Amino acid sequence: MEVDQATLSRRRVLGAGAAVVAATAASTVAAPAAQAAQAPANPTATAAVVKKVYMQRVVSYRYNPSTRVTTVTKAVRVSVIARFYGTKVYLKNSRGVWTQIPYVWSSRSKALTFSRYLQLQLTPKPKPPATPAVGTVVTLPPSWASASAYHNTDWTRHLLNRAGYGPTPAELVTVHSMGYVGWLEAQLNPSRVSDTACDAVLARLPAQSASIWRVKHALDTGLNAWDQYNSVLQDFTVRALMSKRQLLTVMEDFWGNHFNVTIYSDGTAESRAHYAYTIRSRAFGKFTDLLTAISKHPAMLTYLNNRESTAVAPNENQGRELLELHTVGVETAYGEAGVLNSARMLTGLGVDSDSGEYAYQPWNHWTGAVKVLGFSHANASDTGGEAVVNAYLSYLSHHPATATRLARKLATRFVSDTPSAALIALMAKTYLAFDTAIAPMLRVMFSSAEFAHSVGGKVARPYEHLLSTARRMGITPALDNFNAPMQLIYMADDAGHNPFGQPFPTGQPDTADHWESTAATLFRWNNTWNVVNNYPSDVVRPLLLNVVVGPTLPATHGALVDVIATNLFGHTLAADHKTAVLAFLGVTADKVVSSSSAAVSYGLQSLVAVLLDSPYATLR
Repeated sequence: MEVDQATLSRRRVLGAGAAVVAATAASTVAAPAAQAAQAPANPTATAAVVKKVYMQRVVSYRYNPSTRVTTVTKAVRVSVIARFYGTKVYLKNSRGVWTQIPYVWSSRSKALTFSRYLQLQLTPKPKPPATPAVGTVVTLPPSWASASAYHNTDWTRHLLNRAGYGPTPAELVTVHSMGYVGWLEAQLNPSRVSDTACDAVLARLPAQSASIWRVKHALDTGLNAWDQYNSVLQDFTVRALMSKRQLLTVMEDFWGNHFNVTIYSDGTAESRAHYAYTIRSRAFGKFTDLLTAISKHPAMLTYLNNRESTAVAPNENQGRELLELHTVGVETAYGEAGVLNSARMLTGLGVDSDSGEYAYQPWNHWTGAVKVLGFSHANASDTGGEAVVNAYLSYLSHHPATATRLARKLATRFVSDTPSAALIALMAKTYLAFDTAIAPMLRVMFSSAEFAHSVGGKVARPYEHLLSTARRMGITPALDNFNAPMQLIYMADDAGHNPFGQPFPTGQPDTADHWESTAATLFRWNNTWNVVNNYPSDVVRPLLLNVVVGPTLPATHGALVDVIATNLFGHTLAADHKTAVLAFLGVTADKVVSSSSAAVSYGLQSLVAVLLDSPYATLR
């Protein structure tokens, strides 16, 4: 017997209570109870009662996390022997042990009814460690859960969607074979990851590690050094598209926006590529070292006008952003006096006009006592100004507010738009315990249950969705043409997401509210359609049918939709979504597929584009 649309009220769910017991009993789910035996007469009794009752074993359901209401859309009514203890319900598992299940008694239906809310409560939630020792190595999260009805708990895809730019068949095999811990540890030590194919493509671009003076000289003498400037976006897109060091590429984006130097901005043509190299080479090291290198880099000194800042006329731009954006955050009470003293300390950090390289210029340094938050210094000499700056940057990087701000930003990027205070606190504690090291913070985050329970809980921003689509299509740059990476950048830029194109020092935002709109949706549709339909054209791409179906055609259209969905997302569509897709194709599930069928010939691009513009792909 099947029961449809049995809705479980929030009141009954909350009344069920929540015990922390190992229960991945997600496959055993049900709805209201029966007449063969009534539930215990007193549901608050302290004595255990064993009864034969009916259970509505769930087949499919919907869950609203905001109201905590579970709507069972299909269930099978079965008879079970259940043990009741107050409002808690237990069944014997395969070992004969009574185990609490995510069901509650429904007096209306006279049966046990499934509760997704209770199921989530029964999932073990580990206590955060008292010390950050876990920061020395990635550990496997204790359990996995999806935050989205469109995703399962495939951790390989979850990793590649968050610690990379989306899954490819080859990368899925690599991640699975190395294991969760092994793959992440390798990513956190990118020099250990062989990346020969990507390196071969990048070798055709200007070397970003080239000295700034050399690039400036080429620009000054009329050589085509603009290629060096353009290489920032090209290089980054090649890495996102095909690098085996996916997490490093994501971190280049993260730090590149935390320390934003907009592409393109005046005066940075000679230094912006080297700036990208500087970020990439320090992405997993100590934040103190990264902050110091960034604060003294000609690209930053130019972008925020510090190269023009003098003792007579201190420019506040970089001093202000150092506090507001780069370290402690605007919530910290440094005040306008703190901004002025911050700017005064940074005077003297300049750029040599001949070479374009960083130069400390003591004649420009303001002298006199300074104080910002808990940092104070006599700052007595112009020649000693750089040492004052180094001490100041070290103070800011070790400040608890900086630790919390960086932890929140990283957790927002990788876990959730609203990460928990507990996770942020643990990451911040780890950061401080490991002397501002970045990798231990990431290890704690990737080891957390919160990360493991966030599958499908982040919205893919335009660039991320575009690159993920290209990776799913198996696209790589052509050996004889390098237009494709910039074409992808132009497409992302049209959608408002040039990865380093935010015109303000804030960098690109990381939460869904900035990216969900009708305009963004329309651009995403167009971009997905273009990538699936052979644009950019200057690339190497496998045949679409081989990518999404494989060498053998399924027998029916229903099986075809299942195969395509599984190849794209790792699992089949929900039943009603599959029905909608078949209606889009204008076929029934049992209709036979042949090589001339529209769904595998002229209509295949439309089918794939529709699927890739669904929440199965736009949520990550």
